[in-house]
Amino acid sequence: MNNGDYQEHRPVLLEAAVEGLAVQPDGLYADGTFGRGGHARAILERLDAEGRLLVMDKDPEAIASAQGQFGDEPRVVIRRGSFASLGDVLRGLGWAGRLNGILLDLGVSSPQLDQSQRGFSFRDEGPLDMRMDPEAGRSAAQWLASASETEIARVLKEYGEERYARRIARAIVAARAEAPINTTRQLAAIVAAANPAWERHKDPATRSFQAIRIFINEELEDLKACLAEVIEALRPGGRLVVISFHSLEDRIVKRFIRDQSRGEQLPPDLPVTHIQLHARLRPVGKPCYASKSELDANPRARSAVLRVAERLE
Repeated sequence: MNNGDYQEHRPVLLEAAVEGLAVQPDGLYADGTFGRGGHARAILERLDAEGRLLVMDKDPEAIASAQGQFGDEPRVVIRRGSFASLGDVLRGLGWAGRLNGILLDLGVSSPQLDQSQRGFSFRDEGPLDMRMDPEAGRSAAQWLASASETEIARVLKEYGEERYARRIARAIVAARAEAPINTTRQLAAIVAAANPAWERHKDPATRSFQAIRIFINEELEDLKACLAEVIEALRPGGRLVVISFHSLEDRIVKRFIRDQSRGEQLPPDLPVTHIQLHARLRPVGKPCYASKSELDANPRARSAVLRVAERLE
């Protein structure tokens, strides 16, 4: 991949994310979802020679991109792995409790969606894989080949909020009895045929593909594991910036910030101060959404929401 390729992918809400981090030139930062490096480049532009940036991604192609762009950059530390292991990585570096900012850009990246061989897109024919790390875990095809109808229905309902989950799961099980479901188009056709009421302007396979991808990659579990490390990772005044693309992700982030900003839940009539409640975070500003100009340039930004929180003393 050449530098021109790096420039083609522009992250959603880039300016808002960097502004939310309030980058200090000599600070320590962590980008838990490197992707193709758009956020990392923007952060680096604001760091001086003393600043440092940890970039992580569990996709080997993203790590290869990071090595190609920043392998010789002394201010950048590159680690392959899920942001769920952020705490362990920081402890290994001696950075725990010292970060000025953490950035998480959740979900599947545009490069992953655009490569049909990765199996994320229902619009293009490709192997039914969906793994962000193709070298780890089961592919979507492998899971669908053995999962029970009940389990498939649960995943579609829980992770995709698919109202016809049971009907689609029944159709998948019936179809695999006739022939293995190995490609994206196969699965999309099965889901479409089983879906009796298509949402306007939305492909009938959208929710099912989303649900299976989230499940296969353990995305919500990884997010919860990472958030559990945030307080100990950040220094007082350090910022957490999260960009979500799915209501389930955003709900987890929103509740985490809310709970950490409330502190201990005591009876409302007790005469205690905010400090005595041991609140650990404060929300910064309101949720941020893509502007019309950004939506015109990148329709994938339509579901993006950005939240910022700051570590208290």
